[in-house]
Amino acid sequence: MQSNSRLEMKHISKQFGGVTALDEVSFEIKPGEVHALIGENGAGKSTLMKILSGAYQKDKGEILLEGQLAKINTPKDAIDLGVAVIYQEFMLAPDLTVAENIMIDKLSTGKGIINWRKLKILAKEQLSKLGFDEIDPGAKVGSLSVAYQQVVEICKCLTRNAKVLVLDEPTAVLTFTEIQKLFEIINRLKNEGVSIVYISHRLEEIFELSDRITILKDGGYVGCVNTNEIDKHRLVTMMVGRELNQLFPDRHAKIGEEILRVEALHAGKLVNDVSFCLRAGEVLGFSGLVGAGRTETMRALFGVDPKESGKVTYFGKEIIFKEPKQAIQQGLGLLSEDRKKQGLMLEQSIRINTTLAAMHKAVNKFGIVNHKKEKEYVKEILGSISTKYGSPEDNVNSLSGGNQQKVALAKWIAADCKCIILDEPTRGVDVGAKMEIYKLINELAEKGVGVIMISSEMPEIIGMCDRVIVMRQGIVSGELTRDELSEDNLIKSAMGV
Repeated sequence: MQSNSRLEMKHISKQFGGVTALDEVSFEIKPGEVHALIGENGAGKSTLMKILSGAYQKDKGEILLEGQLAKINTPKDAIDLGVAVIYQEFMLAPDLTVAENIMIDKLSTGKGIINWRKLKILAKEQLSKLGFDEIDPGAKVGSLSVAYQQVVEICKCLTRNAKVLVLDEPTAVLTFTEIQKLFEIINRLKNEGVSIVYISHRLEEIFELSDRITILKDGGYVGCVNTNEIDKHRLVTMMVGRELNQLFPDRHAKIGEEILRVEALHAGKLVNDVSFCLRAGEVLGFSGLVGAGRTETMRALFGVDPKESGKVTYFGKEIIFKEPKQAIQQGLGLLSEDRKKQGLMLEQSIRINTTLAAMHKAVNKFGIVNHKKEKEYVKEILGSISTKYGSPEDNVNSLSGGNQQKVALAKWIAADCKCIILDEPTRGVDVGAKMEIYKLINELAEKGVGVIMISSEMPEIIGMCDRVIVMRQGIVSGELTRDELSEDNLIKSAMGV
């Protein structure tokens, strides 16, 4: 009897040491279906897809492709069977051209002679199929925007005749316009019969794109539902296992005196005459499209990048932070948007990462670290934000993305900052963890900490901020009070309307 499914994963189990990552999990997708795979960080989504891609080996269970038992022991096995996975970190060669990346499998065929003209023509055909004629096949991939790199990655998968395409958080670093383009590609592939597994924490996207949704929790299978038969509230309840009545917690912080004033700041191409102020207990949002200069402004303020001109007044004194160490000593913290490259030391322990900016709390008067005291402090801080981990001595890279983000945030909680800059604090984090981070931001504000929050998610900006600075092409294009906050006003300011 022939199966109607393109892919079936039956009763998949996987353990890492003594930790169960997957316990009898099943997943199924049909031809021409967009099937969302969701769950909190650490639910097992990535592990399941890594088993499908051949990166991990299952301990138990079976995989069927179009009704036939599939043996996937290596990534090459998966590719040969028509399974392609596009991770958040693209698998591209930045110094090779677009054509070379798309047709990379063809470079090793033949008798050592490559027909470069034919290679470019074939790459151009793939780009045209997806509606991206404007991408030059001869351009180096490293020179492209993130959105265009994603298109190249998809094209590369399609040259391998991918029948199952897995997209893992594909919109995490895309602008609104780029996201719409991606959705067009997904719908086009769907109409051509490609099966698409869509992993995302953004529920709006899941309801817009998917036909069905499979929910995982703590490595177990919760259920599979038709998207048009469930609402967001019930879906979130299934995902986190409890009722979530309010995504954004009530604010009780009292806004006090001004603690930071930035006047006419210039730094590089994307920080031009930027001025703003921040008060104690205030959550000040920074909104705008990707590339508007928000991150660059904060890097210059924190001393990561050189400041060319401008005046910064911090707690009544004019200051110049020439390096982050000086900013940290003055109680200013910066949670970087790129936790893997800038926010964490992935090869170091959870303990070291958590206490990195607050070692003075675990050091005695002779300068010796009290490791027992340090471990107790780490457990207390991580427990306060519900971080899931094995031992404080485990490396940070052993954690799920959301729990890595919590450790990155815990570092600044431990540092007792008077002012903290949070750059995309909930990127790649599930809805339950988002609520914990929002609650933490409110608690910081209630203690009188001034909070600057950069976010590309407009509902987050509207739900969390007392006031919002909007940036566009390196300048401040608008300032909105809490009463003026709406998606319409944010978009108009971000686009210079």
